[in-house]
Amino acid sequence: MASASLYVGDLQADVSEPMLFEIFSHVGPVASIRVCRDAVTRRSLGYAYVNFHNMVDAERALDTLNYSAVAGQPCRIMWKHRDPSIRKTGLGNVFIKNLDKQLDNRHLNDTFSAFGNIVSCKVAMDERGESKGYGYVQYETKEEADQAIAKVNGMLICDKKVFVGAFVPKQEREKAVDPDQSFTNMFVKNLQPDVDQEKLSAMFQQFGKIMSAVVMKDDEGASKCFGFVDFEAHESAIKAVDEMNSKEIGDKQLYCGRAEKKVRREAEQRRKLDAKRAERQAKYQGVNLYVKNLDDEVDDDKLRKEFSPYGTISSAKVMTDAKLHSKGFGFVCFSLPDEATRAVTGMNGQMLGAKPIYVALHQTRDVRKAQLQAQFAQRQTMQGQMQRMQMQGGMPPQMQGQMFFPPGGAPRPGQMFMYPQQMVPGGMRGQMYPQQMQGGRGNGQQQQFNNQGGRRQNQKGGGAPGKQQGKPNQQFKMNPGVRNQAQAEGAPPQQQVAPQPAAVPSAGLTASTLAALPQGQQKQVLGEKLYGQISQMQPQLAGKITGMLLELDTSEVLNLIDTPAHLQVKVDEAVQALNAFKAAEGQQ
Repeated sequence: MASASLYVGDLQADVSEPMLFEIFSHVGPVASIRVCRDAVTRRSLGYAYVNFHNMVDAERALDTLNYSAVAGQPCRIMWKHRDPSIRKTGLGNVFIKNLDKQLDNRHLNDTFSAFGNIVSCKVAMDERGESKGYGYVQYETKEEADQAIAKVNGMLICDKKVFVGAFVPKQEREKAVDPDQSFTNMFVKNLQPDVDQEKLSAMFQQFGKIMSAVVMKDDEGASKCFGFVDFEAHESAIKAVDEMNSKEIGDKQLYCGRAEKKVRREAEQRRKLDAKRAERQAKYQGVNLYVKNLDDEVDDDKLRKEFSPYGTISSAKVMTDAKLHSKGFGFVCFSLPDEATRAVTGMNGQMLGAKPIYVALHQTRDVRKAQLQAQFAQRQTMQGQMQRMQMQGGMPPQMQGQMFFPPGGAPRPGQMFMYPQQMVPGGMRGQMYPQQMQGGRGNGQQQQFNNQGGRRQNQKGGGAPGKQQGKPNQQFKMNPGVRNQAQAEGAPPQQQVAPQPAAVPSAGLTASTLAALPQGQQKQVLGEKLYGQISQMQPQLAGKITGMLLELDTSEVLNLIDTPAHLQVKVDEAVQALNAFKAAEGQQ
């Protein structure tokens, strides 16, 4: 082998790089270790790569640590193949079935190692960690695999006759055996309780020679009303299915079809369900609208009537509970995407009954969750950039006007959200403004203070001629947004601190009162009101969740403030996104 790299599989989800380093470093110097993780969730995929500095240490690790316990579970070690085609071709891969349940990977490896160098050896396990009765052994060459098949196939291992053959991928097995051209065994259900094996055989013998017929019974010997009929020829089974399926016998409709294993039936059902779901999503993509914050009086007819001016509506539904009470949200489906787009533009934020409604294109839960996670990740990155800018005393222009939380965590109850304009410049850090000295926000009254030092003079030359020098004990009146009186009288503007917005009563927080505020203050007022409600649901994460929800439209934020039930749903989704991001960040 040209590379001293090992593949370590069958690992527990909580196995980390330090744990593996502690185990493999006893063999020899380790160059690097990497546990492979999911790109989105950052959860372990159950395998890792361990790189040694030299081949001798890698070979010793493969010989001594293979199938040893890591976090209570035996690991499986093999050489790392950089070329994936070697693994995918299945060259030298042997399939073994009818294995004793007590056989594990080590026992299988010991049994088949006599026929050549084993690349990989594995017994298939279920979710409980029990053997499924089959496994795989891959040799370096096809000749070694052929020798193992010739020597072991049909032999007894732990008093059980095993089958050993060349591994055939599932796709090739399905191509080689077309299910529509080979089955002879037929499943029959909805039988009468008095039908036994003789009656079942007599019922289907007209279609061809029957090899076996059985009616399944419970522990007490009563019929389960279903059974199996196995014909000699496939044509007989096809004819029986065509003529007997859906046939009325007594008071029951008979079902006849190909006999399939439960796993195959469930997989086929999932495939059909996924296909229908994908077809439905493609059909309603861009035309299905989600409408929430509906008044209790709004029903299907009223919802259709309000949206009908924007186009042809194929369906309009207000969701209700078990008592037929409105849940406050519903769906409107248009015929064309352009009609749906006009409806979103025209109806979002409009009053329907006594409430302003929120209208948007419908999104699946997975899409919404991914968006929240992306928003939170972007916000975390933005906060890190802001903190670095604060330490450096600067602020990029594209960040001015954006809201973020101060360093040190979420805002405390009653604390204002901070905008970049409100941050203290790097050169002024540690100083206090008069309004802050008097209690933080200030009450809008004019305050005075003494400027004891005046303007700072040049340390080298004492101050440039022609510039106004500060006078001791000079009185200055504090105007909002003005650092000193000279700016108020027309001097060149200096760096300013944004004024705090006037408080808006919570009871009067409506779309109209919010629209009357300046654009820069709207999010701030919404944030204070939203934070007060979220802090009662999630005190520790209230600040971060508030920032995430403020990314939504203003009308939707108002809807959340007015409807605590909808707010709780959004808070739960935000908490899930936060937990997922923290878990991924911790693993990194």
